[in-house]
Amino acid sequence: MSLRNQKLKKLREAEATQHDAFAALRFRDYRLFTIGRTLLFTAGQMQTVALGWELYERTGSALVLGGIGLAQVVPAILLTLIAGHVADKYHRKPTMLLSVMMFILCSLGLAVISYTHMPNSVVLIYTILVITGIAKAFLKPASDALMFQLIPVTLFTNAATWNSSSFQIASVVGPALGGFAIALLGGATGVYVLAAVAGLLCFILMAMVAEPKFTRSNEPISLKALAAGATFVWQNQLILAAISLDMFAVLLGGAVALLPIFAKDILRVGPFELGCLQAAPSIGALIMAVSLAHLPPLRKAGQALLWSVVGFGVVTIIFGLSRWYWLSLLMLALSGALDAISVVIRHTLVQIRTPDNLRGRVAAINSVFISASNELGGFESGLAAAFLGPVIAVVGGGIGTIVIAIAVASIWPQMRKLGALEEYK
Repeated sequence: MSLRNQKLKKLREAEATQHDAFAALRFRDYRLFTIGRTLLFTAGQMQTVALGWELYERTGSALVLGGIGLAQVVPAILLTLIAGHVADKYHRKPTMLLSVMMFILCSLGLAVISYTHMPNSVVLIYTILVITGIAKAFLKPASDALMFQLIPVTLFTNAATWNSSSFQIASVVGPALGGFAIALLGGATGVYVLAAVAGLLCFILMAMVAEPKFTRSNEPISLKALAAGATFVWQNQLILAAISLDMFAVLLGGAVALLPIFAKDILRVGPFELGCLQAAPSIGALIMAVSLAHLPPLRKAGQALLWSVVGFGVVTIIFGLSRWYWLSLLMLALSGALDAISVVIRHTLVQIRTPDNLRGRVAAINSVFISASNELGGFESGLAAAFLGPVIAVVGGGIGTIVIAIAVASIWPQMRKLGALEEYK
């Protein structure tokens, strides 16, 4: 080994030894922010379980169930540009607090409707879901932009891993708590109240965060100002590549929407095993996110991103072909772990490369890509399964994901050369 390589190896070993997995969490405001958001994520997951239970119990309609996500994502997409502009032009903390308060009031409204069995309750529930979607539209860009103001730029990757971890914790704990509360309290009403309480705790924690100064956008409201986030993403090809790669991977490779079919007809297991299958991606993602927090920053982030998406496609194919429950469970956990790598790299890259006065609008654009891929991905999976069968739909989606990764590596060769993200601040 050459002297240069020996020195480089020692330097990397020293960096690994000095790496602090909890670096971002040592900042008080970021710690309060993360705990608050975890509570809010958990409340949202609990509420989703309660809504599904109550609406299906009242209507017996799968179509009504399918509308739960749609009612919330449509206003989020329609208000994307406005919400992003508000996050860049005005103080982000008040915007975030107002959005959390709207969530609390919506949860209490659902509790009243559930308890009183109001006439036209389904219409009223959908109205509240639309209002919740409006709150989420403004919450996402404001909170994402504020979060990265609370820590130094060198800790963005560490913060992104803890942000991903908090979401995955909520994704595992929230549905379990929601289901347990429904069984314990005899219905969905109490779950909505618990969600409101969690939202209130989030509000208190967020109110304690000191909002730092930031570079406001001085542009008056205009079509050009509203579209500035989309323009910035288009002009920064690495960000466009990362967002596009994630969107198409989720759009084509997601098998979660078809899990009930696989559980019942292919793996021939019961509802408990189905619950385990649904939790597996979040558990895998949580383990990976915590692991990334304890490891030094990735030195070849571009290659890691591309290979994680290729791996996501491979495990999706194996899941589609599997006839063994435990193999299927393992593949879903691996899919979540590989997706977590993609999420951390993409989130860090977007934040490091985006100027402070554009962070809200770029976060809004990113949010639309994520929401659209999740909602449309479920629809695409269902449509493909209806015409081609679930196995072909999932295997074909996995192959498509691999093709997309190869295409992105070819169209944007600079992605393959992307090194340590902190070097690009």
